Amino acid sequence: MKFLFKLFKKLVIALIVIIGIAVILLYATNNQYIFRGVQLTYLQGNTTANIDDRLDFDTRMIPNGEIQEWELSDNYNKIPLTDTLTAVLAKFKAAGFLIIKDGKILNEQYYNGYSDTSLTNSFSVSKTMLTMMLGKAIEEGYIKGLDQSIVDFLPEYKDDSLAQLCTVGDLSSMTAGYDWSESYYLPLNPTAKAYYGRDITEQMLSRGFVKESGKEFEYLSGVTQLLGIVVRRSIDKPLSQYLSEKFWKPLGMRTPAYWALDNPDGMEKSYCCVYSNARDFAKFGQLILQDGKWNGKQLLDSSFVALMKTPNLIAFSKVEQPIYGYSLWLDYDHTTPFYSLIGHLGQYIAVVPDHNMVIVRLGKIRDRRDTKNGVLPGNDLYYYVDEVVKMIN
Repeated sequence: MKFLFKLFKKLVIALIVIIGIAVILLYATNNQYIFRGVQLTYLQGNTTANIDDRLDFDTRMIPNGEIQEWELSDNYNKIPLTDTLTAVLAKFKAAGFLIIKDGKILNEQYYNGYSDTSLTNSFSVSKTMLTMMLGKAIEEGYIKGLDQSIVDFLPEYKDDSLAQLCTVGDLSSMTAGYDWSESYYLPLNPTAKAYYGRDITEQMLSRGFVKESGKEFEYLSGVTQLLGIVVRRSIDKPLSQYLSEKFWKPLGMRTPAYWALDNPDGMEKSYCCVYSNARDFAKFGQLILQDGKWNGKQLLDSSFVALMKTPNLIAFSKVEQPIYGYSLWLDYDHTTPFYSLIGHLGQYIAVVPDHNMVIVRLGKIRDRRDTKNGVLPGNDLYYYVDEVVKMIN
């Protein structure tokens, strides 16, 4: 018995030593963010970030102005969802599902305790919002154009020969040769560090470029964060304020939104994390569908919107089908052509031009199976588009 006790004691001491060494190494390598990440994910029963984590982070408000409510269709909630669509929404734990047809709400459903005023995480849907802000900054003369070198705004890279070849447009089109590893589930990963760390600007600018930009598509959240720093420095005001002034207020959003920060007075996590509701998110899809025009006013230059929706052929020269423009996912070869804003865990704003329609799905899980439904991330996205087209037909 004494032997077992001594053995147990030695094992406990060894475990404490190992944990101590691990903690020291994490701090020594500036990876202490992992403790916060574990606390906010694994210790809460999750394996990744979740749509309800707004209160876990510092945020900056995106104020709204005079409210412009959506008009309801004469057929509002009168056309039932298909059985397949209902099953998929349930299986992947939808929070909300919204169909805008001809500029009016055709169908609106909420699940699992969520409502039309629930504020949930956009995740990477905000990437498209940031590119729209980039377009506005170009329109207002803060940035010369998509071909302007990032070094003009990020002098930290003045001695990096590969960075000198990178343009502002390369950041938006995901063709920057930036040193980044994209993963939402690995704890020791730059994406996790960006999400749970405390100095996202320092993290981004400490990483270099590893290949020539403008040649090949590679989806990297760090690239969008760099773009956020570019836009922030060019306009000389917080991104939340600019988004409010140029889009949130003019679009007549129902509620203020919130953008997650790296620290209380810090930088917006511009690659993700605008918290809002389905009705307000839908207006970004509608604005793009209407080529940047809203209530007779051109909120964003129509030529820039057209560019966002145009496949980047150079970036996809090695594959059959180009699927990305400027912060928009595209599938124009699908039975019903559409483009989409896509976020982690299946936050979707799909725009179906042939039917003058916008579809919003918010929720907790995304279909990660390889079902060959289509070429875009998120197999369930195709269910949502195809089943809604069946409904309206």
